[in-house]
Amino acid sequence: MDTIFGLIIGLVYVAVIVAFIAGMWKVYVKAGQPGWAVLIPFYNLYVLLQIAKRPGWWLILFLIPFVGLIVAIITSIDIARKFGKSGLFAVGLILLGFIFYPILGFGDATYNPDA
Repeated sequence: MDTIFGLIIGLVYVAVIVAFIAGMWKVYVKAGQPGWAVLIPFYNLYVLLQIAKRPGWWLILFLIPFVGLIVAIITSIDIARKFGKSGLFAVGLILLGFIFYPILGFGDATYNPDA
């Protein structure tokens, strides 16, 4: 019984990760960036910073404890704003990114770099 439960949990986990990656891929493509960039560690953060219109050197800030959390929050707020979403949606990106990034990617939101 434990094996079946573990298998089900594992499959749900893999499905959530695949949905998150696919949603992020769509977000990158909507913003005019290569979708495959989501698969490359550190480069994906650099591209996300470009989408948010933040300087590339902020990537270093992601590596600093606590500061990285603040930078991630600011970046999420900027991403929501660039796609015409509210501050409440930005909270969703921060707390439940695995749900809200696919909503952003597969939804009807359009990227506006000047927002």
